[in-house]
Amino acid sequence: MRDETKEALQNAKDALSKVGGELKHEVKDLANEIKGQAQEISAKVVAELRKKTDAGIMECKNALKECKGNIEEAMEYLRKKGLSKAAKKADRIAAEGVIALKIADDFRKATLVEVNSETDFVAKNEDFQDIVTNILDLAFKRSLNTTDSLMELSINGESFGDYLKQKIAVIGENIVIRRVTTITCKPNQIINGYLHHNKKVGAITLLSCDNEANTPKLHEFAQLLSMHIASMKPKFLSYAELDKDFIAKERVAIVAELEKENEELARLKKPLHRIPAYVSRGELTESVLHAKEEELRATLKAEGKPENIWDKIIPGQLERFILDNTLLDQRLTLLAQLYALDDKKTITQVINEKSQELHDNIQVVSFVNFELGEGIEKKVDNFAEEVAAQMK
Repeated sequence: MRDETKEALQNAKDALSKVGGELKHEVKDLANEIKGQAQEISAKVVAELRKKTDAGIMECKNALKECKGNIEEAMEYLRKKGLSKAAKKADRIAAEGVIALKIADDFRKATLVEVNSETDFVAKNEDFQDIVTNILDLAFKRSLNTTDSLMELSINGESFGDYLKQKIAVIGENIVIRRVTTITCKPNQIINGYLHHNKKVGAITLLSCDNEANTPKLHEFAQLLSMHIASMKPKFLSYAELDKDFIAKERVAIVAELEKENEELARLKKPLHRIPAYVSRGELTESVLHAKEEELRATLKAEGKPENIWDKIIPGQLERFILDNTLLDQRLTLLAQLYALDDKKTITQVINEKSQELHDNIQVVSFVNFELGEGIEKKVDNFAEEVAAQMK
């Protein structure tokens, strides 16, 4: 009986061992399968995150690990670490084509369009240029602001949609009218624009003044401002358009970016960036400025500077404080940017000088800036494979 019991126990152990071995292999195979799937998904997500941020592959991978694969959280993580680039690299812009601009002879109306082709070769083709001219003329004539409204019109006796299809068939490439905008002046306003010689960047600027007689004197000034806008690419007119939550979010990213750059500057033994307490004029309330002024007065007193010269020193120091603490405005808002043609002055200062020159009140009402292919990502062949290889 004991022998039978021993044999039964041994058989049970063998059976359990066999099942355990099979289960172990199944678990291992499942783990490998899951690992492979995770790696494949991670490679795709890393590729997408890199396109959105231009951060390094491993930096993107680590950010996604920290954020459990959430790409939006990973983007914010990289920004806080100062590893995300604000601007896309030029080689990531995919669209070819041209920006086209038309200004009325009396500077009372302007139209800006972007028309995309698949290759730069076609963008330089005469047939393509003729299409762009027809699009621009029609949009200008009808004061269009949407591509859909263009498709509803007729040209040479046929619908614009049919006209475009025929041209696409002849050229052999897809042609996309990506965007169009037209601005028409109201009384006491004037508009002008700038188109770069490569036809890849264009801008228009609408100005106003109190004295209608001064509008003819402002068309050249509007063109110079448009040249600045095309070059410096502001997104807003002033800090007043920036949301408080947006400013707070950007402050974290800007500080992280400067601290990251300071690491390299310290290694090279170069002067470090000042780390600002604020990044927008919207944060510099009256109480903040008053407190700073009192601090400056206390400093001058401690330095033994005569009190009768404080009022000559403090305005310049306050101006420097504001400049150091409005980095976000300088990057994104037109009025806070340093003028491209004289970087010792802000756009606001340049406008004020023009106002004094003409004894008038000149204002920028609005502006539009088109950059060819802006926001369209370039297809990078085998990029997922490149990421996967570096993640092994």
